[in-house]
Amino acid sequence: MSCSLCGSQTRDFSVTHKRTYSRCVQCDGISLHPSYYLSKQLEKQRYDAHHNDVNDSGYQSFVSPIIQSVVIDYDKTHKGLDFGSGSGPVVTMMLRDKGFDVQTFDPFFDPNTIALKTTYDYIICCEVMEHFYHPDKEFKLLRSLLNPNGTLYCKTNVYNDTINFDTWWYKNDATHVFFYTKKTIHWIKKEYNFNTVFIRENLITFKRETNK
Repeated sequence: MSCSLCGSQTRDFSVTHKRTYSRCVQCDGISLHPSYYLSKQLEKQRYDAHHNDVNDSGYQSFVSPIIQSVVIDYDKTHKGLDFGSGSGPVVTMMLRDKGFDVQTFDPFFDPNTIALKTTYDYIICCEVMEHFYHPDKEFKLLRSLLNPNGTLYCKTNVYNDTINFDTWWYKNDATHVFFYTKKTIHWIKKEYNFNTVFIRENLITFKRETNK
């Protein structure tokens, strides 16, 4: 199969829980075979089961690195987008509580397509990019929505070869279909014309610093 991110050849990587995964020879991304993708109905049922509560202190602590980064990098005059905001948009709530201007978009819970017709100073994808069936399409969209000198904040678990993929808990969620290594992230930076990328634990920060 071809890589869903860069379109290059992949090699067999793992068969676990009766699901097949391949690893790209070019961008190093790890993808679930499309035959195992859930239908839209089953995918939404899985998200409904998350029971995300914006008042959950544990959830707020989980997203706090993103909140702290946005508050350091931007102020209330800047426009932000919570892309893939989910059923409980805790990132949006926490930033709005600080007076920040944040819009939301989620294909299942907030299909606000009007939000995709403007551009933003920063975009947040918190536990979203591992769900992309078509990551090439999604990163092109995200890049197009970002203003010059803008930032794309992505939170996901980054895979490395010290992890035993077959026993890795993060791949067990049936809606997690694409996994990123540091090499994949740097490939994204180059391919989609970001100027810099920083990886701090599982928070990835892509910076657009020019009009390119």
